[in-house]
Amino acid sequence: MPRELVAIAVRTPAICEYEDQPLQPNEIRVMTQFGAPKHGTELHGYRGDGATSNAYFDLNQRVFLPAGPEHGPSRRFPRPLGNIAVGVVNEVGAEVEGVTVGDVVAGYGPLRETQRWAWGTPGAYPGVRKLPKGMSWQSAVCLDPATVALGGIRDGQVRVGDRVAVFGLGAIGLMAVQLARVAGAAFVAAVDPIDGRCAVAERTGADLVLDPTKTDAGLAIREATDGVGVDVSLETSGSPAALHQAIRAVAFGGTVAITAWYTEFRGGLDLGQEAHFNRPTFIFTRAESEPHRDHPRWNNRRLADTAWELLANGKLDGVPIVQPIVSFEDVVEAYRSIDEHPERSVKLGVRFG
Repeated sequence: MPRELVAIAVRTPAICEYEDQPLQPNEIRVMTQFGAPKHGTELHGYRGDGATSNAYFDLNQRVFLPAGPEHGPSRRFPRPLGNIAVGVVNEVGAEVEGVTVGDVVAGYGPLRETQRWAWGTPGAYPGVRKLPKGMSWQSAVCLDPATVALGGIRDGQVRVGDRVAVFGLGAIGLMAVQLARVAGAAFVAAVDPIDGRCAVAERTGADLVLDPTKTDAGLAIREATDGVGVDVSLETSGSPAALHQAIRAVAFGGTVAITAWYTEFRGGLDLGQEAHFNRPTFIFTRAESEPHRDHPRWNNRRLADTAWELLANGKLDGVPIVQPIVSFEDVVEAYRSIDEHPERSVKLGVRFG
């Protein structure tokens, strides 16, 4: 039987067998070659400490309410782990057109040995996509962070000539560094305490890279911009201390695009300091939510399509971001490591077969 990575309880990953189901007429079956988990939101579910661990979002009232047994996906175990997979099509349903056995495709799916995906549903988000010639699997598995980062760049209204600072250099932040350049930013600062992530930011376009544990990042960014500060700060880490520095770095009347999904703040953020005097605009960004601020012209699918095009044509590069890369046989320990030792990874890649 095929196998998959599953959290069988809080912070307890395991490789388990599963039974593959017959294809529906509109589905394809894929033999997974590569995959990657999501280090932010997915880890909150794995730890059981996310926003939905003890509450659920009521869509009618648009407010969080206490969760009962029937609510809150973060409360349920076992739960599959993984975010995006890349593999080879080995079976197609009777109604499938436009893809054949042997094609290499990517889609949202867990770290499992096979994927069963619907194909060709018009306008569906996020969709299953063929990899064009020359596109790396690492760039393909970066579709999700690229889509989220693109939402932050657009909502933050980064424009040609802007000065930008990105706080948090996980996959989303590193994609934001690259996207700021694509958007025409004249100066990009990148901030993170992990050396390996800072090295990737230097390689992929940051003008200034700072370790906030060794320097006053907000002040250093202001000094690098002649005391003015940046036009847009993007906060992608989920750290209240990072949000404080993002505010500290932004120019008078600038924008702080809040891209991370936070848990409860327990220190590190003081809104009575620069936030009170410099009066930035706070923008909360969420690529997955409908409607978007630019509705109806922009939606989830258009964001994902745009991110995919940028990855496919090489304007965004996932290769330096996906590290380390481990065998599926070693994925249990590797997954524990991204939770317990984040300094050892940027975005975990998993090789099957």
